[in-house]
Amino acid sequence: MGTSYNRRMSTFPAHEWVNTVLPASDGIPMGLLPAWHAARTPRRAAITEGDLTVDWTGLEARANRRARALQALGVGQDDFVTIALPNSVAFYETAFAVWKLGAVPNVVSPKLPAAELDAILELVRPRVLVCLRAAARPGVPVHAVDEPVDASLSAEPLPERVSTYWKALASGGSTGRPKIIVDHMPSRWDPAAGALGQQAGWTVLSPGPLYHNAPFSFMHCALFAGCHVIEMGRFDALRALELIEKHRVQWVNFVPTMMHRIWRLPDEQRNAFDLSSLEIVFHMASACPVWLKERWIEWLGPQRIWELYGGTERQGRTVLSGVEWLQHKGSVGRVSPGARLVVLDEQGRECPPGEIGEIYFLPDTGRNSTYHYLGAEARAHGEWESLGDLGHLDADGYLYLSDRRTDLVISGGANIYPAEVEAAIDAHPQVQTSAVIGLPDDDLGQRVHAIVQPAADALGTDEDALRASILDFLATRLVRYKIPRSIEFSSEPMRDDAGKMRRAALRAARLPRTET
Repeated sequence: MGTSYNRRMSTFPAHEWVNTVLPASDGIPMGLLPAWHAARTPRRAAITEGDLTVDWTGLEARANRRARALQALGVGQDDFVTIALPNSVAFYETAFAVWKLGAVPNVVSPKLPAAELDAILELVRPRVLVCLRAAARPGVPVHAVDEPVDASLSAEPLPERVSTYWKALASGGSTGRPKIIVDHMPSRWDPAAGALGQQAGWTVLSPGPLYHNAPFSFMHCALFAGCHVIEMGRFDALRALELIEKHRVQWVNFVPTMMHRIWRLPDEQRNAFDLSSLEIVFHMASACPVWLKERWIEWLGPQRIWELYGGTERQGRTVLSGVEWLQHKGSVGRVSPGARLVVLDEQGRECPPGEIGEIYFLPDTGRNSTYHYLGAEARAHGEWESLGDLGHLDADGYLYLSDRRTDLVISGGANIYPAEVEAAIDAHPQVQTSAVIGLPDDDLGQRVHAIVQPAADALGTDEDALRASILDFLATRLVRYKIPRSIEFSSEPMRDDAGKMRRAALRAARLPRTET
């Protein structure tokens, strides 16, 4: 196969914490961590949401009562519990309640249309669905958080339990069907091991939806380490800066869309806040434009700006400091300890430095050691596994992304699989077929664009009326961020003579008039 890059701790040019392999699975059961922190700092704030602040003693009591409510519904060892909740204190206490029972949180968007939620529930077969009452589904026991937990339930500790898998997150599948990524790390964590530089006692801002992997993982890792999480709910650029100043936030994780919205604020607003408390600003989930990263580095300094590339599957990751990035502009870093990385061409041969190919990881623990899918199969070449991204390595082993997957659209940090959106569009009675692509967007990185071939009996229909009808139709079948922001109509076939969808060609044909 040739030489692949495998960086070791002694040679990795970054802070020591970068070399910490994410998980610390020999630690304390996750369900016991609130009690562990409560015993040491009982009145220290754990979570703040608006005017509500919950200390470690309170979080422990809340999680114990909620765990007993879930237990009464039959939740036990290694059961899946689907959590469909907005960002809130209730979300965090629910996750800890699930771990206290030795169960596995299956996290999904609370805004899923009924059909999409039903598909996930059929795949996962959870013991309980935790949601707002309005999202209840027939045939699945429901624990509704908008109803108070029975005050008679004990807040005393429960017996120690460890789940086989610490999380199972939902993702749209490349086939148009949902998939679940089940993480093979057991629900244990060393409270001394903060993720990505998080330190005990630090204040951490939560700006992203907890049903996405990075916000879920790193906000809970922050709590595991004894940090104070400032939960802002829905992201707002100005409010994010206000909260950083007010709470003296030291660590935050943004996606490039958030960074762009903050940078888009008037200079007098953006510069009115004291951000000197910030130690680490991470960004991930989608490619960051070079110009935007340059502005943030100029604004906050290269020592504060960090980038991570990797997948929920946890086969491997790259990490890059702002200092390194200035020396390797456009790179997403070198592979961290715990995995190897290689770039392969279409024939499975290793690409030399500078040549674009598909990016593959292999964890040191071997293939299939970090996760498994429900509802999908891994993309693999031998022992190597790919997330489907294209890129190249330079002579020093720094990785550069060429495209964030040939089909996948990453909009505002969210992964959107075209096949899933196409399947929903094609179900419309006036649609013959469709193709979905990502087009450049200054705010979102990419926007979802649909090319629709109307059915024969709809050819004379007013385009604006048909467009409105399709959007209304999709609103009941897709979560909002997956719905196309633009729709064009075409009489041309979407597939070639072999029946293959050529999304790359469709996208390329539209770039000249969108990137001017």
